[in-house]
Amino acid sequence: MTPSARALWDRYRALHPDAPEQPYESFHFCDNQQDADICADLVVRGIKRATAASVEELKLFDMRPARVGDVSVVTTWDGEAVAIIETTQIEVRRLGDVDEAFALREGEGDKTLAWWRAAHEAYYRRVLEGTGIRVDDDLLIVCEHFERVL
Repeated sequence: MTPSARALWDRYRALHPDAPEQPYESFHFCDNQQDADICADLVVRGIKRATAASVEELKLFDMRPARVGDVSVVTTWDGEAVAIIETTQIEVRRLGDVDEAFALREGEGDKTLAWWRAAHEAYYRRVLEGTGIRVDDDLLIVCEHFERVL
């Protein structure tokens, strides 16, 4: 965890003494700086309130899916902490079953399902490149809803 993330987490723990010593995770969104920093800003502004990882990428990187109640530190690409979020709902859906409401809650691009789908399919292809895993309507997606709590 970066010093900035540690400081923000310590601030959160001061307000919530029963919070765990460590957050579920300290992370940036996306696989590139431009998108990661845009998403961090959207969280700060209260626009981005969801995220979507594929089950396969979580397995590939040996990460457990978030659970309701998990609290995490969101950072920019460079590790600057900008927010604390709490997971409020988890749904596993087929990529083909992600709907307009979820795309709007993610808050990215023009907030339409068409934009969401094009951006996320491209992301999943980049992340899963070389694994033999197909990015199609049957790819399982962990649709995580969250609220900014600090």
